[in-house]
Amino acid sequence: MPDSRHKLMGLLALLVVSGSVVLSAIMLVHAKHESRQLFVRLERLHAARDRLQIDWGRLKIEQSTWATHGRVERLARERLEMTNPAAAEVLLVSER
Repeated sequence: MPDSRHKLMGLLALLVVSGSVVLSAIMLVHAKHESRQLFVRLERLHAARDRLQIDWGRLKIEQSTWATHGRVERLARERLEMTNPAAAEVLLVSER
């Protein structure tokens, strides 16, 4: 009887170890799959970031073009009919 009990305990230990190995392998495959999915997502986000950086640079150049002194002055003269004041129209205010 003790011999069969040892065999049963050995078989049980073998089953527990085998089950642990199989479970560990499944968890490893799952972790690797999730890691790959996250890496693909990260690469997509990097590509989106790069596109946004390019757009941001283009918009900054466009903004600086629209805000140049010469363009603002030209539009003020043409559309708003603004002119430089005559010397007699200029009033200097001093601080106290």
